[in-house]
Amino acid sequence: MANPQKPARKTGVANFFAAAGYSAGGLRRLWQEAAFRQEMLGLVAVPPVLWLFEATTVHYLVFAGLALLVVALEALNTALECLVDHLTSDWAEFARDAKDLGSLAVLCGLLCHLLLIGHAILT
Repeated sequence: MANPQKPARKTGVANFFAAAGYSAGGLRRLWQEAAFRQEMLGLVAVPPVLWLFEATTVHYLVFAGLALLVVALEALNTALECLVDHLTSDWAEFARDAKDLGSLAVLCGLLCHLLLIGHAILT
């Protein structure tokens, strides 16, 4: 079976729109993950908590940045899981380690949110 031809590289404005399309595809794929949907529910729930404790504008800005970080970490974790699942269908120590490390990265991002919420409540 012949390999399909690699598409021509887009440049300029066409590259911008192509990249936006790839990102939208990534978001559609990420939405299929239950963990991501749960994280999004949490991200919707936090701003009212910040408001309740009269958080500063800085708290909201840091929250938004951390929210983007969690999306990025979850996207990378999902990409890693896709690659590992493609590489092996059997149990393998490298697969477990890779998935555990990706999960740890996401957990660290979520813990940063907890630190922020704690700071907003205590100040």
